[in-house]
Amino acid sequence: MDQSGGVKTDRLDAIRSHLYAHGFSTIQDLADAVGASLATVRRDLQILEQDGAIDRLHGGARIAGGSSVELAFQEREKRHLSAKRAIANAAYELLQPRTTIFLDAGTTVLQLARLIRINPIPLRIFTNGLIVAQEFLNIANLEVVLLGGQLRCENVSLVGPQAEAMLESIWLDQLFLGASAISRDGAIYSVDSAEASLNRRMLARSANRYLLADSTKFGTMATYKVAPVNAARLITDKDLTTQWRAELANFGVDATFAELGAKE
Repeated sequence: MDQSGGVKTDRLDAIRSHLYAHGFSTIQDLADAVGASLATVRRDLQILEQDGAIDRLHGGARIAGGSSVELAFQEREKRHLSAKRAIANAAYELLQPRTTIFLDAGTTVLQLARLIRINPIPLRIFTNGLIVAQEFLNIANLEVVLLGGQLRCENVSLVGPQAEAMLESIWLDQLFLGASAISRDGAIYSVDSAEASLNRRMLARSANRYLLADSTKFGTMATYKVAPVNAARLITDKDLTTQWRAELANFGVDATFAELGAKE
């Protein structure tokens, strides 16, 4: 019986597993990992690329990023990372053990989720962010609840009537909310109507509300209004302009300006 097909399948699986675990890998790395020649690995990568499983790059390969919207989320996550981490550090200091919090699906809030993963305290966490929820897999002392609803691929989030209905049955001690834009009219905006609607329900169901937004979000505009910027305490970074600081004072916003670390 010819076993070559099974061997090839096992090798393809091994290549996928290696790329998933290690990220971008050179052809030599993969050959060493699966015990095959460089020529064999090149042929395997061609098969995997045709199947849509991997992306071949110069000198190596990586797991396929999936849809363009997933890649877009990953790119947004990397932008202004130093500011997002500084904001997350300030937000983490506000957490209280054995309370109920909500983490929305934004990329700045994701940095707070990663701090909680690294330094967990007893919390009940609600979220509508799939990537946020994944941060808490197998972390002790955390009770994590993911809202149901319609998948919004652009933000890897769950939105819609089911998610809003679930919010109506809970009360939150703290909400940590991101923003697509903070406009000159003193309001928080979102690029998506369903996301904006769900954000408004989050604000209504929370005792203490915190808006996590880096300084680049100010003076920008998106389509759907969420709420006035003074609907939550603001945590932003110290790069926010003097003009905007004065505007926030005029709007009656309680603001914290987080100190940035090393630039990314």
